[in-house]
Amino acid sequence: MSLFSWSAALYQQITRANGRIQQDNFPDYEMVRLASAPAIHVEFLHTDAPLGGLGEPGVPPIAPAVANAVFALSGQRLRELPLKLSETQA
Repeated sequence: MSLFSWSAALYQQITRANGRIQQDNFPDYEMVRLASAPAIHVEFLHTDAPLGGLGEPGVPPIAPAVANAVFALSGQRLRELPLKLSETQA
């Protein structure tokens, strides 16, 4: 799991006010910080394959997995990102 994908699933959004984007740089863009991040365990496996991307494969599956977990717990489907857990009845 990557912190980027966790942030995208739960926090990150671009908002406008008076025709202007509100998040014009990282201090204004909400994301998971290490203090609130779950524990992460990384293992590197030996392979003879050529070097390639390392972080990207973990990004796409996180939001659907979290959405499915919310559905399993609450019976409600959240269909927009970021997932707003406050919109569930559970």
